[in-house]
Amino acid sequence: MTPPSEENDDIEALAEPEAEKVGEKVSDDQDQLAAEWEEMTSNTEATRVLNQDEIDSLLGADPQQKGSNDDTGLDAILNHGMVTNDRLPMLDVVFDRMMRLLSSSLRNFTSDNVEVALDNVSSMRFNDYIESLPAPAMLGVFKADEWENSGLITLDSSLIFSTIDILLGGRRDSAPTKLDGRPFTTIERNLLEGMVRVVLNDLGSAFEPITPVTFSFERLETDPKFATIARPSNAVIVAKFRIEMEERGGLLDVLIPYATLEPVRELLLQMFMGEKFGRDAIWETHLANELWQTEIDLTAVLDEQTISLGKIFNLKKGSNLLLDVKSTSLVDIKCGNIKMFTGVMGRKAQNIAIKIQKKFSQEKN
Repeated sequence: MTPPSEENDDIEALAEPEAEKVGEKVSDDQDQLAAEWEEMTSNTEATRVLNQDEIDSLLGADPQQKGSNDDTGLDAILNHGMVTNDRLPMLDVVFDRMMRLLSSSLRNFTSDNVEVALDNVSSMRFNDYIESLPAPAMLGVFKADEWENSGLITLDSSLIFSTIDILLGGRRDSAPTKLDGRPFTTIERNLLEGMVRVVLNDLGSAFEPITPVTFSFERLETDPKFATIARPSNAVIVAKFRIEMEERGGLLDVLIPYATLEPVRELLLQMFMGEKFGRDAIWETHLANELWQTEIDLTAVLDEQTISLGKIFNLKKGSNLLLDVKSTSLVDIKCGNIKMFTGVMGRKAQNIAIKIQKKFSQEKN
């Protein structure tokens, strides 16, 4: 008979080769995985390199797409949240009306032949507009009193010097002299302020058919950083007007942040003047006719009692439930939970009938 200690030695001797085999297998698997990973990370030939055309297309700088209004690449991502003026169709009507009013008003203001044309209406970020302004420029800050927010009117250098030259009696056949490098004088600022007030008055008249609003002049600024009325990333709408005065003139911009237009956004969403969103007389008539033909269920309530749940479960076939009514008691007629009529129950031929005595009118809450 073999002692227990010798048997344990034999088992350990047999287990050691098996453990060595398992350890070698695990080690081989790890080496194989490490080799595969090293091959994947070191294989530079399989890495695809983008050419210049693909890079330009990714960044939205594809030269073949110049002149297109569609944003691509990063421009499309950055401008994805931008609201376009197409969603406020009544703004086109407002600016078109302002163009016609401004032509007449500037003729009276300058005593000259003035032609005003609306170049375009676009949406952009406030910071992008400020950075695109050429120097010098005059910025008039105004406030919409009813909407409790602000806007900008910008006059470019060509329009500034043309207006000053005409108002101060310059010759019509000569180009205005640009005096760069010096600030505007008090007289020049007062003349430009008068022009801005004329524009604001016509802008208020253009909005009049949609909603009454008063645009109040606040100040003139020559440095764009002092005319900040919105955060750099806020969306604004810019209407550019081209003003021609006897072969002279320039550009006038009207900038209104979308936050300023928010109180009247519902009105600007109309597709045409006077569009009604809620009420339609034809549909109301049709709906009323269909409602009168609707079938409903009426319930005649003889009596209502409060009974414990235990008594309800004790009711059996043949049990009597006493009602506190008489032959002359009034019966309520309900539609759902709404009390409609009261009447007296009786009989007509072989049918049980109720003679209506009172009608309940439903008062509006």
